[in-house]
Amino acid sequence: MNSYQLFRRSRLRLAIWYALVMSGILGLLGLGTTYALVQSKWNALEREIESIAGTLHDSLEPMLVSSRKPTKVLQKIFPDLCVSYQPCRPNSSLIQRHTLGISDQTTYYIRLFDHKGKLLAFSKNQPQRQVPHFNPKIWQTLTATMGDRYHQFTTILHSHHPSIPEIINHSHDDESWGYLQVGRTLSTFDAELQRLHWILILSFCSASGLIAISSWWLSGLAMQPIYLSYQRQQQFTADVAHELRSPLANLISTIEATQRLLPEQTEQIPILLQTIERQGHRLSQLITDLLLLARLERKDQFHQYQNCCLTDILNDLTEEFSESAIIKKINLINQVPRQDIYILGNESQLYRLFTNLISNAVQYTPQQGSIIIILEFQNHIATISIKDTGIGIPIEVKDHIFERFYRINSDRSRKTGGTGLGLAIAQAIAQKHGSKITVESRPKQGSCFSIQFKSWIS
Repeated sequence: MNSYQLFRRSRLRLAIWYALVMSGILGLLGLGTTYALVQSKWNALEREIESIAGTLHDSLEPMLVSSRKPTKVLQKIFPDLCVSYQPCRPNSSLIQRHTLGISDQTTYYIRLFDHKGKLLAFSKNQPQRQVPHFNPKIWQTLTATMGDRYHQFTTILHSHHPSIPEIINHSHDDESWGYLQVGRTLSTFDAELQRLHWILILSFCSASGLIAISSWWLSGLAMQPIYLSYQRQQQFTADVAHELRSPLANLISTIEATQRLLPEQTEQIPILLQTIERQGHRLSQLITDLLLLARLERKDQFHQYQNCCLTDILNDLTEEFSESAIIKKINLINQVPRQDIYILGNESQLYRLFTNLISNAVQYTPQQGSIIIILEFQNHIATISIKDTGIGIPIEVKDHIFERFYRINSDRSRKTGGTGLGLAIAQAIAQKHGSKITVESRPKQGSCFSIQFKSWIS
């Protein structure tokens, strides 16, 4: 399986997990919101039924008296109700309906029982096949023959003065006249609930589709830097293998050539040994640079920073490179102030940073050219600039010069013994010290590498 297929499969898994998690969260939120809405409407419906029942209760109790024939009393009070075991001929005016507190008799119904639970009167629109005997539960949800649902409330009626409805499950005294049941159809509630469920399902499906599309897009964004990092790691591994293979191949061929020497060719052994030594040094330098880069990139590595004098470091390096500059007939100019300028850092790493920059300037500056080492201090900022009049850097490759093993001209770099890691190491050291190397360059006109540090004067 190649890397593209591997990352595509990883992207797909990441997108699926993201979509599942987001859909699950969205589904839970949708269900919670739906439950809250349904519960709120249900509570409002019960309050409405209870309010109507309370109105009827308070209106009826003053008119109720103990009687052996309660049906006659009920016929006077409720001319619109049907009396049990008698032909149902309701006959009431609109005023009486409003007086009783129920104007919409297609939605609500009433049932009245005596204190023994015997059905006395009922609304004509009560649920079909309603159980004739009394059920003492306060709240009941009933299902009629055709599947219609009803919700009903039961309260106690007394024959004396009005009183607050009592809990039916409690024992009642002999003053109890009977029971009043007020119910209403749940057809509108069920229709609204069904509509809400469809809205939830369609919204969830639409949102899930959008989540799936966004998950694929977001997983691509998340995997892109990982994929690029993986590609860079693969390129780095290939570059390391290539850099190691060349000196190793030369080393092995030189050793094999030494082994094939005839006894009379012993005078060539020192030359071959020098070649082996040179290749060994190159391998050692490459491994050292790689280990240094690995240490610099470890974010959890602890550095014991101390006060480092930039003035002394740059003066020392100017002296060290003066001989190389003289050999190449380059004018090396030092513009470092006399006062000591300090920064907090690692002295050996700072030496390596400036060494790499000055070494590159010496290598790529032709004869009769000049290199200027500048140190400036202003507003607690120290700026170090390495200017040269060398070959310069083409604009199209300027963004790549800090990449590992990158060479503008690989043949020339190999002749000078470079590994292609110098600027990468310099940039890593600068970043460890909270700075960054900036470059200004023009082909055939020279380059200027600048770094800024927070500093102070002793």
